[in-house]
Amino acid sequence: MSESVFINILIFGFILLFVFQRFITRKGIKQITTTELKRELEDKKKQFIDVRTPSEFRTKHIEGFQNMPLAELHQQSHHLLKEREVFVICQSGMRSAKASRLLRNLRFKKVTNVKGGMNTWI
Repeated sequence: MSESVFINILIFGFILLFVFQRFITRKGIKQITTTELKRELEDKKKQFIDVRTPSEFRTKHIEGFQNMPLAELHQQSHHLLKEREVFVICQSGMRSAKASRLLRNLRFKKVTNVKGGMNTWI
């Protein structure tokens, strides 16, 4: 195998790894839409957190969600019950995806990310 073929295979492998890590759902993190979220909001046993900044949260938020900014989530996670499902939202779905991975790493049993975030809330 020539050196250029090996380098091309290596580059292709890194691209696949990047795509896999970026876009594939991590085990244990459920993905839902804001339409599906509306059905979940009535369940008082579930926990709902918004990981946007306090100023974003004050501007517009969904009733029942508590604000735990992503930057503070690790320190504030002790306020959540690990046995209960946690729904996570942000503005577009990117920060909530990071927050969902963090919560799974902290051994939360059921974590649900809201795809599209507040941008898709009507």
